[in-house]
Amino acid sequence: MDDERRYQAALSKDARFDGVFFTAVTSTGIYCRPSCPAITPKRENMRFYRSAAAAQEAGFRACKRCRPDASPGSPEWNIRADVVGRAMRLIADGIVDRDGVEGLAARLGYEQRQVRRLISAELGAGPLAIARAQRAQTARVLTETTQLQLSEIAFAAGFTSIRQFNATMREVFAATPSELREARGRRGSRTGTRAASAPGVIRLRLPYRPPIDLDRMLAFLAARAIPGVESVDDGWYRRTVLLPNGTGILSLRSILDSKAPSGQAHVECDLRLTDMRDLTAAVQRCRRLLDLDADPEPIAAALSADPVIGPLAVACPGRRVPGHVDGDELAIRAVLGQQVSVAAAKRLGARLAAAYGKPLEQPEGTLTHCFPTVGTLAAADPATLPMPRSRAVALVGLATALASGDLSLDPGADRERAAAQLLTLPGIGPWTVSYIRMRALSDPDAFLPTDVGVLEALARLGAVPDGATPTKAAARAAAAKTAAELAGNWRPWRSYAVQHLWAFLEEKGQQA
Repeated sequence: MDDERRYQAALSKDARFDGVFFTAVTSTGIYCRPSCPAITPKRENMRFYRSAAAAQEAGFRACKRCRPDASPGSPEWNIRADVVGRAMRLIADGIVDRDGVEGLAARLGYEQRQVRRLISAELGAGPLAIARAQRAQTARVLTETTQLQLSEIAFAAGFTSIRQFNATMREVFAATPSELREARGRRGSRTGTRAASAPGVIRLRLPYRPPIDLDRMLAFLAARAIPGVESVDDGWYRRTVLLPNGTGILSLRSILDSKAPSGQAHVECDLRLTDMRDLTAAVQRCRRLLDLDADPEPIAAALSADPVIGPLAVACPGRRVPGHVDGDELAIRAVLGQQVSVAAAKRLGARLAAAYGKPLEQPEGTLTHCFPTVGTLAAADPATLPMPRSRAVALVGLATALASGDLSLDPGADRERAAAQLLTLPGIGPWTVSYIRMRALSDPDAFLPTDVGVLEALARLGAVPDGATPTKAAARAAAAKTAAELAGNWRPWRSYAVQHLWAFLEEKGQQA
């Protein structure tokens, strides 16, 4: 988009562009979402920025009315596979706060100077400025949703001093931390945050671009929930998670099941963290889990024109791709699910978690363990694992590659490189690689042409001949070839097409 088109989007108050770019007003010194309800200023008084950090670097402060820092993330950073896209996913996960720009560059495989140049050229701000804007957002959430002392919040958000914390908050929000805390009750209804419901719990709402099929996504996760690690109760999906500085328990549910006003595009989220420094990473992992930064309109528009997948896309334009909170865990679970039912994979996962997972210091209900780390599984004897020998060898080999750092499935991983590496490991085939790309690496264009559910759904839709999905190898190979050819029309959204096909079977009483 050029600036004139951005101005037209701001005039129309189009919320689809929230987080995609930011508007700044030279006469007031503030920056806003495109959908800010305030009167749109004259064109000559407006500037446009690709990120909140760039607006802050230019000297603008956040609007108190539309709270631009709380807008959904740009869908661009989930789609792009280049260096800048990978860098933005890593920064969102908190890599700069933990390891600095040096750590970011090392994960990307580039020199620090090159990383700074690439990011600044596209976003108008470098990685340090983007991380600073993110720290300010984290500090605001902690200030408005917890009873932590402000000094604790400063260091939990990643600031190196109280002075830096106070100065940043005044500069970004035009208010001191104390003033933000005093006004939190009034602001809660506007920002989607509110006071924690229990001591130690951070309660907030995660914004997204509607529509969304959240009930189906939570049902998808519930069907695959590993006892002891995940649970579903009273409409809440809960799970344990290993974070950079400690463990945590995240809880998510559809806003439609809460008492919040209808029409608010938020997912309700509760976080219980052993270390508050993990808030940024926890929030981003929740967003990846539910694909909350996606823009459903271009996805639905592209798929709805197809004669096969089109009717499904028209019927549910808010279909999302369930991601995961940990790429390593998803990869291990993909191996557990090879050639077995979803129920069998859950049982294997539960036995693995009980035997090798880290117990929680304070269990909550049925949640007792975190899923085993790849380091622990890499040291395991395949003969002791509760599965066939060949699959146990594949699992340990995968865990070893991940634990050594030779293979990376973190948010900034190079998708093509990771896929090529996975295919060299014993017991890892194309189906497993595509599944990992789709859910662990958030690849919007992964496809599983040999998947039983995909082929069965296409057969029911009449896209492949009836009877093309029996166990006979020749028939299955022919069906898979036809499916792959059909899927060429669904690029670059083949992951979403897979979800439409699986959901179609679910509606027919089948389990994808």
